[in-house]
Amino acid sequence: MKSPNLSTRTADLDARLDASVKRFGLRVAASLNERNAELPHDVTERLRFAREQALARAAQARAASTAVSAASPAVVQMGATLALGGGPRRAGSDNGLWAKLVSALPLLALVAGLLLMHRGQIHQQIVAAAEVDTALLSDNLPPAAFSDPGFAEFLRDGQE
Repeated sequence: MKSPNLSTRTADLDARLDASVKRFGLRVAASLNERNAELPHDVTERLRFAREQALARAAQARAASTAVSAASPAVVQMGATLALGGGPRRAGSDNGLWAKLVSALPLLALVAGLLLMHRGQIHQQIVAAAEVDTALLSDNLPPAAFSDPGFAEFLRDGQE
């Protein structure tokens, strides 16, 4: 006997899963309908209104999904532009300004970090020059030592 192929088993599993989900949904709906009579009037009205809104949104989503499947490349490109934050803005909407400000924060943090690093390097150079000057001024040296190009390096090595 030959075993069924993978696509047949997957289709069978999908069908059983769909049936199971449908049975579960029907049981939940029946349970909610049983308890519906016990609810106060204001709660049932709010639930009715929410149900109508959900159905309207579902209809809009279905209409949008069919429109997207039949969209031309220009419409798809416009959708990508809108998803990336471009495209037309609504009147009175300042979300674009906030988005630009928030996107500039990493750049500002980078610039601030670079400025702090530069300031630290300048400070280290000033401290090193001050140490050399202090060593030169506090020691008795022959005049020939000042003309030696490796003398400052000798002083730096001797300080560490």
